[in-house]
Amino acid sequence: MTEQTSLPSDISPDASPNVKQGTVIKKSSAKIKRSKNSAELRSGFTTGACAAAASRAAAHYLLTGNQIEQITITLPIGEQATFKLVRLQQAENGVLAGIIKDAGDDPDCTHGAEIQSLVTYSQQAGIRIDGGEGVAKVTLPGLELPVGMAAINPVPRKNILQMVEKEWHLRPATIDKKYLGLSVEIRVPNGVELAKQTIAERLGLIGGISILGTRGTVKPYSTSAFASSVRQAIQVATTNQTRHLVLTTGSRTEKAAKTIFPELSGMSFIQAGDFVGVGLRSARRYQAEQVSIVVMVGKLCKMVAGHLMTHVSGEKIDFNLLSKLANEIGSQHSFSQKIAAANTGRHLLQIYFQQPLDGYLDLLCKQAKQHASAYIDQQLPIEFYLVDFEGQLIASSDCS
Repeated sequence: MTEQTSLPSDISPDASPNVKQGTVIKKSSAKIKRSKNSAELRSGFTTGACAAAASRAAAHYLLTGNQIEQITITLPIGEQATFKLVRLQQAENGVLAGIIKDAGDDPDCTHGAEIQSLVTYSQQAGIRIDGGEGVAKVTLPGLELPVGMAAINPVPRKNILQMVEKEWHLRPATIDKKYLGLSVEIRVPNGVELAKQTIAERLGLIGGISILGTRGTVKPYSTSAFASSVRQAIQVATTNQTRHLVLTTGSRTEKAAKTIFPELSGMSFIQAGDFVGVGLRSARRYQAEQVSIVVMVGKLCKMVAGHLMTHVSGEKIDFNLLSKLANEIGSQHSFSQKIAAANTGRHLLQIYFQQPLDGYLDLLCKQAKQHASAYIDQQLPIEFYLVDFEGQLIASSDCS
């Protein structure tokens, strides 16, 4: 009795067995527009979800010969999502499928990248998943994956496996019995270039990007992905015996930090952005021995008030507090008045340079240090370093 082959409930019913094999579905000429209105921001999908969808589509075409234009998968969070295919063609003894990643309004460098999957028959039982062109290899310990493995994280790897297994279990009885399983190779054609915009190389991820996503979806302008990258960078650094960490708030402060600490390796420097608090707690968790924090004045002014998460849309600078600190070290009345009326951190620095108050900037660093130390229960030695907009060191918490 021949097993009946039918489309499962979570695959698009758009299959058309009469479409010529080897078709490349053309990409839409219209670009996906991103909203500038925060109330209208769109969610998007992860590289992992795109890889799972491309893999299912490729497996479906390979096993049934049915060409489809879209595919529906179950995301890691259990929701259904449908993806349009931009590529579905016979290639290299298998089928190559491609999906353009739509990150919604999340500022992700992989937005618009084509995530591909090549699925071929295998004489080995089961489904094997690996990375190809543009997918990084793990070269350093400390990540979720062992050294030498393709950087396809556990959750998306499981999602890819589940989607391909669905197709394998529904395969026609006419499939040659010599084939015991399938091989899946995830590709990102421009992955090497995209990786240059990430911290992948610092984490020992060489040759492309990682395939990521614990949910399958990304929320626009989410903070979780950045915070996660900070934790991951610190985990890798400490696993590789880096004990002195330098947290910076961006590329300019990192450049300055490397001048301040020329003896440290590149792995010591972690761009924490607005997530210095995350960096501090991760440093404690992964048993770093020392943390130095290099900042510019705007972030420092927020940390002086104990705000270790410093996003521009979050806590405002407390200029009254900054004015009171000036009074504590005997400032002239005009100076503290000007500080109280300042508009920004940059403005405060301009006031300081016009009317210098000896020890004031060092005091701000020391105040920030106290809050940072309290944030992790005084479990690590911490120092603050303030640099100007040209990257020159102008104050620190270890000054007498």
